[in-house]
Amino acid sequence: MSGLIGAVGEAWSEIRHHKLRVLLSLIGIAVSVGAITAVVALSEYQQQQMVEQSDRSGGRPATIQFSANRSDGTPMDWASFGAHVDRVAERYDFSHLTRIVDPVMLSLQTPEQVRQVSTRLVDPAYPVIHRTPLLEGRWFTEADVDLASAPVVITEALWDVYGRPDLASGFALQLGGDVGGSYTVVGVTPREYTGDEDKHVTMLYADFAARQGILPPDMSVAWEVWVPEDMAAEIGPILAADLRAGVDSGVDVMVSRTDWASRPDQAQYAQTFELVTGGIAGLVLLLGGLGLVNIQLVAMRQRIREIGVRRSFGATGSRIFSSVMLESVVATAVAGVIGIAIAVAILKAPFVLDMFQGMQDVPPFPLRAALTGLIAAVAIGALAGFIPALVAVRSNVIDALRF
Repeated sequence: MSGLIGAVGEAWSEIRHHKLRVLLSLIGIAVSVGAITAVVALSEYQQQQMVEQSDRSGGRPATIQFSANRSDGTPMDWASFGAHVDRVAERYDFSHLTRIVDPVMLSLQTPEQVRQVSTRLVDPAYPVIHRTPLLEGRWFTEADVDLASAPVVITEALWDVYGRPDLASGFALQLGGDVGGSYTVVGVTPREYTGDEDKHVTMLYADFAARQGILPPDMSVAWEVWVPEDMAAEIGPILAADLRAGVDSGVDVMVSRTDWASRPDQAQYAQTFELVTGGIAGLVLLLGGLGLVNIQLVAMRQRIREIGVRRSFGATGSRIFSSVMLESVVATAVAGVIGIAIAVAILKAPFVLDMFQGMQDVPPFPLRAALTGLIAAVAIGALAGFIPALVAVRSNVIDALRF
């Protein structure tokens, strides 16, 4: 251990003595390590954004969706089937279960005119299952079912129609038709992309049913339940059997998973991105390492007399070898730390986070990225120092002293 510490100390002394040469040779290493680190971290950012976007459309892992229709084409009795679903769900004690009816067209009084607006009917668990973000306000809670003025959540584009009023002021929509009345706006969802002008309302299914009465049979109703991913394969078939057991033979029940984790091909894009960009950064790092080898060989020719003097005073070949190689390893490790620090600073910059607009859970800087960069730096340092160290060991003491 003392020999290793001594060799590292000697290597650090040589780095300080030849700091200009080392600085010039390690700029490329630091940049390459920073690039590798950034690529790994950006890949995790991209994967997190892809996961959140997939959650918004298909639900979190694992989301099981089920619905029903009559094989003979006659209308469904949604009240009866909904009661059957409630009985089955009570046995499973699901923590997150929601109905989804989309779209329902309702009449809306805007400041300019009366217009038809697309409405989605859900239960309070819907925004949790679909990780739906909010720009302002809040989502539904179980207590909202008992409010005198039914709550709704609207899109940002519809909010703009009213001039973006303060939600705390009691801003409400006036809907007409069978479910006519005043609906308090409690939340606003942001635009999903630049230019998104979708004017949409999300309403609690219970509030709609209380005003509408019996749900029209021509509507399509689906249920979604969020279950532990490791239990989805076991719960799915059993749930399907229980749902089919309590209905007549003319009702077909469809059960399937809708979340992205049930489609492994969705993760291939992020993996391909990381492999391609990581390969490019690795090539740059390798080229930087080759440049470092050349500089180290030239420097070794200039230090050959120093090596001879050390050998004449009893330095062993292994000590010379480890000292020269560790000089390269220590230098590239320092360059790697600098490159990682630069990558961390860049990835925390606002313009980088703006690239992943809409991401709710920004992952912390991944330890995997830092370790990958540091290991790559140490590995390239060992490769770059091996040949010069071998040359130093094989040099003849007498010839080195005459140099």
